[in-house]
Amino acid sequence: MTSDALPTSSALDEETARAEVYGLLSQLYYAPPWDELLGALRVAPTEAPAAGGFLEESWRTLVGQARELSQQAIGEEYDALFGGVGKPDVYLFASHYLSGFLNERPPAQLRDGPDRRGLTRAGAVSAAEDHIAYLCEVMRYLIAGDDVAVANLTRQREFFARHVQPWVMQMCDAIAAHGSARFYAALAGFTQAFMSVEQQGFDL
Repeated sequence: MTSDALPTSSALDEETARAEVYGLLSQLYYAPPWDELLGALRVAPTEAPAAGGFLEESWRTLVGQARELSQQAIGEEYDALFGGVGKPDVYLFASHYLSGFLNERPPAQLRDGPDRRGLTRAGAVSAAEDHIAYLCEVMRYLIAGDDVAVANLTRQREFFARHVQPWVMQMCDAIAAHGSARFYAALAGFTQAFMSVEQQGFDL
């Protein structure tokens, strides 16, 4: 996964800020935050993490939940929502929302897509290709990667429109509606706000 840098409202350029937000989302959806990441989140400034005040309220709510809840409580919440044996309460996989079944066409398309973009699946990442954490990590690379033939705005727009935008809001609604969601309800709200900004940017 990515480094544990958190988005801030400093002099970071917009593309760097976007990449950092995707990296943070990837980490938080992949697993409960570890000590260092949670500690950094708790002391993060609560002004907008990227250009534009639209994200500020949802970011403040997320940081507030990180400060209020213990690491154990956040871990238990993650397990209650996304873990367990068999069917989880909330799915984090695109195929569930797009087809109603796991490991259907979206993962197959993604296995080809990242390879065509010069990306390979990291050995340490065990999640399926259509897991939201994996998709956010791909978006992070398409923004911050060094290979301009792969990491460019056209590829970002194509990948977002095909693999993220069609289902991510539905996933966030499912998380927010869960009775046990506190930290992850806040994360879902921030995700929705950020994805709305991304969609508007790609539509320009």
